[in-house]
Amino acid sequence: MAYELTYIIRPDMNADAKKALVERFDKVLSDNGATVVESKDWSSRRFTFEIAGYREGLYHVVNFTAEDDAPVNEFDRLAKISEDILRHMVVKRELASAE
Repeated sequence: MAYELTYIIRPDMNADAKKALVERFDKVLSDNGATVVESKDWSSRRFTFEIAGYREGLYHVVNFTAEDDAPVNEFDRLAKISEDILRHMVVKRELASAE
């Protein structure tokens, strides 16, 4: 199954800490059976409403494949207790069929 994961990183992290956070969470996915296809910063965006005291955040997008939901479940568990990730969302993507 193919997945797309988007998460919002708090905007006041320095570049090294943000890089370490992204690497740590990419590793959470791969350690739980996922194959990370792409992991990239999307953009910094202003929120419509305040989230955890912040008015903006850095969006990061990860595309990955996995045989089951174990990587998603572990990412979800750890992201909920991380103060550096403000919000996250995972969606299953349809694989394009070759005709």
